[in-house]
Amino acid sequence: MDHWGEIKKLIETRHADRLAEVLKALDDQARKEVAARLPELLKELRARFDRWDDGLVHYGIVLRVAGAATFGGAAAVVSWLYRRDFAPQWDGPDGDVDLILAVIADRPAAWRADLAERLVLRMRVADDRGMPLTLALLRETGIEPPPHDPLVAGWVSQWPTRLGDDPLLDHLVPRLFEAQGVGRMLQWERDPHEGWLGALLKLAGAGRLKREALIDGCVRRFLLGGTAIDLRFFVRLHEALNPSPTEAAPHVRDYLRLLPASPGPVAELAMKHLRGRDDLAIDDLAEAWESLLFRSERKLVRAGLSWLNGSVRRAPALADVIAAPLARAFAADSAELQDKAVELALAHAGGMSEDGRAAVREAIELLPPHLGHQAAAVFGGGDVAEAEPAFVPPALSAAPERARGVASPIASVEELRRMITSGAGSWQAWERLLAGFVTHTGRDRAGVAAALDARLFGDLFWQYRLENWSRPGQWLQRAAQSLGLNAPARRAWQSFMPKAGLAMPHRLLLHRAAEILRAVEEDTLPPLLLATPTHSTGHVAAAELVRRLEVIEAAGAKPLAADFQQALLRLPRTPDPEAAERAARLTSAAGKILAGWTCPEVEIRLEWTCGNGGDDHDWHDRDHHHDVRLVPTATAAPTGLPLVDLMLSVPQSSADAEHREWWPSMLPSHREVAAAHLMPHVLRRYWGDPPVGPEEARELARAEGPAGAAFAAVLARVLGDPQMPASVDVLLEVAARDELPAAEIGHQIGLLVASGEVRMTDMVAPLDSAARRGAHAHVWRIVAAALPALLPAPGGRPRNGLAAFVTLAVTTAWWSGARGEIPEVRAMAARKGNSGLLREIRRLHDQLTSGTGQEG
Repeated sequence: MDHWGEIKKLIETRHADRLAEVLKALDDQARKEVAARLPELLKELRARFDRWDDGLVHYGIVLRVAGAATFGGAAAVVSWLYRRDFAPQWDGPDGDVDLILAVIADRPAAWRADLAERLVLRMRVADDRGMPLTLALLRETGIEPPPHDPLVAGWVSQWPTRLGDDPLLDHLVPRLFEAQGVGRMLQWERDPHEGWLGALLKLAGAGRLKREALIDGCVRRFLLGGTAIDLRFFVRLHEALNPSPTEAAPHVRDYLRLLPASPGPVAELAMKHLRGRDDLAIDDLAEAWESLLFRSERKLVRAGLSWLNGSVRRAPALADVIAAPLARAFAADSAELQDKAVELALAHAGGMSEDGRAAVREAIELLPPHLGHQAAAVFGGGDVAEAEPAFVPPALSAAPERARGVASPIASVEELRRMITSGAGSWQAWERLLAGFVTHTGRDRAGVAAALDARLFGDLFWQYRLENWSRPGQWLQRAAQSLGLNAPARRAWQSFMPKAGLAMPHRLLLHRAAEILRAVEEDTLPPLLLATPTHSTGHVAAAELVRRLEVIEAAGAKPLAADFQQALLRLPRTPDPEAAERAARLTSAAGKILAGWTCPEVEIRLEWTCGNGGDDHDWHDRDHHHDVRLVPTATAAPTGLPLVDLMLSVPQSSADAEHREWWPSMLPSHREVAAAHLMPHVLRRYWGDPPVGPEEARELARAEGPAGAAFAAVLARVLGDPQMPASVDVLLEVAARDELPAAEIGHQIGLLVASGEVRMTDMVAPLDSAARRGAHAHVWRIVAAALPALLPAPGGRPRNGLAAFVTLAVTTAWWSGARGEIPEVRAMAARKGNSGLLREIRRLHDQLTSGTGQEG
């Protein structure tokens, strides 16, 4: 009988269930014949698909079932099942477990056991595609699985349904505490009533698993070591089991071994079970205290000091035992802990033997001078560390040159061709490209048209099916295409300008490009552009602007409207009398406007609002996660020039922010206005919207004009981002020009931290760096302005990092010789308590009201 023809047809049509029935009915000889023909069929099927096509995957189930049913040796079956042709790595677990179990059901028990073992050892990861088949086969055969970590990790990756009835339970539970990867697989388990944590506790409560075995397993796992993540589940299991003193007794030495170097949660657990015992030997107590007081985690050192103090109060004879541990605590990296260690040493000095006092005396040199002198007065003879010479910040370095020259104009049509096809990656390149296009087109339109043939850009006709053109490059490419009079649609500038949803600086960019397209279509291009910058800040020198207008007038041409208005916005704030005198002789309407032009003054106000309509007075002491927004408003006398007036106003809502880094160069004499345009993008609203960064801040720093709340918000935000270390250089540059709005930056820092937009811990490092590089007086004014918003109300919880921020205030106040009481600091200094934060607040208050200070 020709079994192969039917089987081949079933494989090709992928009828897996019917295939399994046919395969189970085959005798040994027929199975051998099918097994011999399977590789040939696989090759034939593979030839039907491209090498990059995964179409063969769809035949994976039927091919795997056929191979499992017909190959003679278990090793051959495993190799066949794991062929990559059947299931790429990203395809997930195999879905043919029941079919394969069915077709191998009549194989000998020893053969199936061999297959199970080989499948176990073939696995490499917990989510191995063969894991479901392997676990099912192990449960059917009942064999003890060979030791293999991925198997255990894969077992626990499944939800523990009816775990007590699982034949693998007794084999694999002991391996939970040894296999690598199990801890990470279960790290998120925290509910003692669900998942593996709940299942193991339930089985222990029912007696199905022994509590002692689970406790012992956890402790063994701790001793094997690992990261806090690796051990998180086992810490939770151990604590949920809550060993009694009797159950914990066999592990006392193990807990002691865990104290010095295990991850913090493990050491904390070990300390808890040791601290609750009354039967610890003196040597064990000494070992435990020394281990804890040598740790770097302040929480553990603090707990060790508390344990030590309580023990000596209950048993004064232990005073001599605490000497060596306290000596270790003298080296703590926390002033609070050093202070507490000295306090305890002095309190229990009377009970120490001469050897104990000698141990303390030898460690006195590790203490700061004021604590060292206290200890030496009682213990005598110690070498008190002398205060290191005070660090004196250097003078602030001179600011880099505000403005430099710009690149020379595009020299040839070939260079223009290269630039227009590659695009502009910066505002400098864009301005150079615009100027080069207009200038070279005016000189040789036919030559430029030939060089910028429409074929250069490929098929652009699809863009005429768009609703609008929102990128400046689209307009310039249309202008290049229109030089040859072969544009798909004329007068595109009338219909493709976006109507809404654009930030005003971006709209000005589009208008400048669109009017070039219009001028190309109407053959009214001027010989040159007016707004092309002469300086790296974006400024256009007044004398050069007058010269350009003279050239346009001499050619009998008219300047482009948006280009002219952008040029006015780029004039320096300082008048040029000679240029003004030349401008008065111009005869065009643009010339007369230029002759009477003075830099407009704009007042910018900035408000913080949140989603519930509140302002910065009713939310800044609340928790995070408010829909906080920066809302600028501008007040300026109208100039009568529509684009200028729109640029000098600011939006109160977000808009398209494309080419946002170009905006400061469009308003180089109006720094605060440019910063106000950036306000909707200072606070991250969407993950896809990158925050304003140090490059924008640097462009604003080199612009001219007032620096107020908007610029302060930009600089405060980038200072608080640990991914933007260049922000320190920006602060130093503005400080060196004496243009830094320090108090306003401090105010914005307070609001940013209070709103949760930045972390105080991320603010300390950049401000400290700036202070140490010479801006200490500026940094003092910043932190002094921020502190009132950051100090907690009575009974409130201090924000993380506040103590370090206050320490920075103490240091910069000292360097700057600052004086003058801050009411909020005075009120907090008067509160009861002795925390590290309160001690720093009192130091600051004393410094400001009675200290001698160091002139900066």
